[in-house]
Amino acid sequence: MTGDPADHTPARPSWNCHACGHPWPCQSARERLARDHGRVELAVLMWEHIEEAARDMPRSSASALFDRFLRWTG
Repeated sequence: MTGDPADHTPARPSWNCHACGHPWPCQSARERLARDHGRVELAVLMWEHIEEAARDMPRSSASALFDRFLRWTG
């Protein structure tokens, strides 16, 4: 893990991680989010993020955003 887990937050509008530069949610962010939220709460939270990311990154395909933000929550 790189840096403090709390530092693994999205840098908008790129949605890359502030701490490690990987596409957010990076592995560290996913681990923290999964630990801090129940499964349904996590899915709802990530749905909110996918909507924001779609506005910030209009050229990203819906399937790529789904894979990045939601697929891992299931």
